[in-house]
Amino acid sequence: MKVSPRQMEAILASPGVERFEHFIKVIADWQELWGLYQDGWALSVADDGTTVFPLWPAKEYAQLCALNEWKGFEPRAITLIDLTDVLLPKLKLEGVLPGVFFTPASKGVTLPVDELMAALRAELRKY
Repeated sequence: MKVSPRQMEAILASPGVERFEHFIKVIADWQELWGLYQDGWALSVADDGTTVFPLWPAKEYAQLCALNEWKGFEPRAITLIDLTDVLLPKLKLEGVLPGVFFTPASKGVTLPVDELMAALRAELRKY
């Protein structure tokens, strides 16, 4: 998926809930999502101290966030199958929350693994 600058600007200006909905639709459609990687996956911390695993719907959005503590990190694709069968079960087991659609100015939407899976399953039922 290639994101145009105009679309990127509009999506980044949207509230977190709208970016989350966009994320779910895009990853269900394209069957992939993105994280940042450099000798390990980029992680963040929620306000309560919980570890967060940031995720994006497209490479371009992830690349925008490869700055500050993630400088030098590169976008890396994650298949939808790997997300549902490997990554999310591992995050749940380790008490790590998925962080959906960070921006350079926002930590995005952080939610429990089960809520992300439910939203994704609901979207996939439409296909």
